Amino acid sequence: MNFSEQELALGRKIIETCLHLERRGLNQGTSGNVSVRLGRNPKDGFLITPTAVPYDVMQPEDLVHMRFDGKHTGRHAPSSEWRIHLDILRSRPEVGAVIHTHSGFSTTLACLERRIPAFHYMIALFGGDDIRCSDYATFGTQELSDRVLKALKGRSAALMGNHGLIVLAPNLKRALALTVEAEMLAMMYWRAIQVSEPRILSDAEVARVRAKFSTYGKSAPPKG
Repeated sequence: MNFSEQELALGRKIIETCLHLERRGLNQGTSGNVSVRLGRNPKDGFLITPTAVPYDVMQPEDLVHMRFDGKHTGRHAPSSEWRIHLDILRSRPEVGAVIHTHSGFSTTLACLERRIPAFHYMIALFGGDDIRCSDYATFGTQELSDRVLKALKGRSAALMGNHGLIVLAPNLKRALALTVEAEMLAMMYWRAIQVSEPRILSDAEVARVRAKFSTYGKSAPPKG
């Protein structure tokens, strides 16, 4: 397969993201996967990490170009979780990048089938009053994809039952930042429940925080 310059550049960014996840201990070896939409036209498809290729030896040419009909081109097979990436990107046009990890605290909670409730106001970053946990299904199956999409309804992150974490965002940089934040929330929640069940913020408070986040970091309008 001949990669365009755009695809090679995007492939390098995907690999940089994978290596960053590994350095932070959010993925190990070949665990997890990353995908990025190639364009706004559905015919453009997306790039996804290949199956069973360690991140530290991965090259841009190893990335797999997938179409939304499930067909792919490249010198490797796509990640075993390609169905989840395809279904998310096909059904949610606002999403440009998807990151799936087996990060420690998120996966621990997923194995306990525990959602992350609004114990901390930063939960509002993910679209609602919790990060849900999907029911378990065998990896790489359509059943798993269906269950994960259900848990992601109205959310930009979900725990995957007995499996890991998945995060969505408009672009790769934002997806990485949210992945780090989700794992931090999982860690804090895990530590909190070792002592007691933490106080949960009300729906009204989460809504107020979400409203404040909508203008956070933006310049104030000029006076007069």
